[in-house]
Amino acid sequence: MRASKKPKVDLDLSDSSDSEDEGNSLIGDKNSQTMVVQLQSMAAATEDEKKPETNLPQIDVPLNATPLQLERLVNQLLSNDEKIPYAFYVRDPNKKQVEIVGSLKETIENNSLGTETVLEIKFQPLSLFRVHPVTRCTDSLPGHTDSLLHVSFSPDGERLASGGGDTTVRFWNVSTRTPRHVCRGHKNHVLCTAWSPDGKRFASGDKNGKLILWDPNTGDAIGRPFNGHKQWITSLTWEPHHRNAACERLLSGSKDKTARIWNVRTGRSIMTLTGHGDSVESVRWGGEGCIYTASRDKTIMVWVERTGDDGNPSRSHPFKLARTLKGHAHRVNFVALSTDYLCRTGAFDHTGSLVKANGLEIEKQLQRDVNAGKAAALKRYNEAKKNFGTSVPFERLVSCSDDFTLFLWHPTDDKKPVQRMLGHQQPVTHLSFSPDGRYLASASFDKKVKIWCGRTGNFMATLTGHVGHVYQVCWAPDSRLLASASKDSTLKVWEVRNPKKPRTTLSGHYDEIYALDWSPNGALIASGGKDRILKIWTS
Repeated sequence: MRASKKPKVDLDLSDSSDSEDEGNSLIGDKNSQTMVVQLQSMAAATEDEKKPETNLPQIDVPLNATPLQLERLVNQLLSNDEKIPYAFYVRDPNKKQVEIVGSLKETIENNSLGTETVLEIKFQPLSLFRVHPVTRCTDSLPGHTDSLLHVSFSPDGERLASGGGDTTVRFWNVSTRTPRHVCRGHKNHVLCTAWSPDGKRFASGDKNGKLILWDPNTGDAIGRPFNGHKQWITSLTWEPHHRNAACERLLSGSKDKTARIWNVRTGRSIMTLTGHGDSVESVRWGGEGCIYTASRDKTIMVWVERTGDDGNPSRSHPFKLARTLKGHAHRVNFVALSTDYLCRTGAFDHTGSLVKANGLEIEKQLQRDVNAGKAAALKRYNEAKKNFGTSVPFERLVSCSDDFTLFLWHPTDDKKPVQRMLGHQQPVTHLSFSPDGRYLASASFDKKVKIWCGRTGNFMATLTGHVGHVYQVCWAPDSRLLASASKDSTLKVWEVRNPKKPRTTLSGHYDEIYALDWSPNGALIASGGKDRILKIWTS
């Protein structure tokens, strides 16, 4: 690559008060090849979208410039009194928007961009809410007598639940780090759990096919166990709050090749979804109303709501099969939606408070008016959808498999995959979209985590450092940090825009880590695994 002839502007972008590791060097590196870039704001274009509000001077920057350095550059050129975080994008030869992750040079090479002409880089301000990397274990909570398989914070972040091989579900007080309730009722391993999006109920499924609903406030079972599945319950998910005010419909997947929709108020199965030829491994209930079931039979089924002749939803058979997604050559292990985080947290923002909707001030505690919670959740969902834009569907699905691949789908529009994502060398076992939908992380038995563009499925970065299988990944609520849990008994925290090495490595577990979750306010990580200890980590 040749160095450009544009006069280079040397800007001191170091910040002694900032500890961003490799991002502190000067962007005016005299020993680096450079190119001319045109920085443009994509935050507020005019109505004809041809004249950006902010059009900074063309400037010579090193090819090894990172997003953190570009961020300092923009803040300095705009004379911002307070540092504003930005994301940076270029367009690939197909005119698709590609985010700069790693370095400018890597983005140019990965997307076959030239360095002979002025490169247009668009920048967009990000949320000022920022999560600080966790660095230490503050609490080790004993109690479980077998491996922890699941840990999860409640939607408001005030409670924590865990479940595993000892057949119990346990609720913990997040503030005091003490046990609240030990729930007994299962007779075999608790394989999957899920909070209702309003935080009033907690569901758990076991290896015997039994599903139990719990009251997190008392620790008591709500009604009798739900019976219907004949084998293991493998996955649980609730209908999103913005689609169901009472949060009374729950979806379960099972090794018996079926998925079931339950009315948790009556304890009855509303409908059994059949058609898969092998175990249903993962289920999702999307923000747009569709249900997704993924199976060992290599397929994913998309179910849509069925309406009667009067135009109202059918009560006896509320869903019908819309399409079957095919492409994987081996079992589908997991599916994730770009709307997962919004659907999980419902009406709660990152502070644990419910948002205002329709002029109503909604408090955190249980509400008599269930419609108020639904209105708040709908407002939050629609605002996120509006802010995301319309270049690709807001709700996207990604699947992973033992065939080492991932597929990105627009499942409500087409049965053909948008992107086949290659690179892992062993089975891919877990996936997670970042809360803002911009990124996708995948975990694999090849000991690596990979970051992909959440819009296009394009590869962005490989995170290396684990020396054992990576079982699970989890995003911070600000979408800037990612945590991974491994067979090597460590957690690693990664910064997406500086992915060459872990931001922190968290040691303390004595054996494999199977489960982790990041609290909705970003302050805590909970983890558990084979050593039977629930650990709480903080910054």
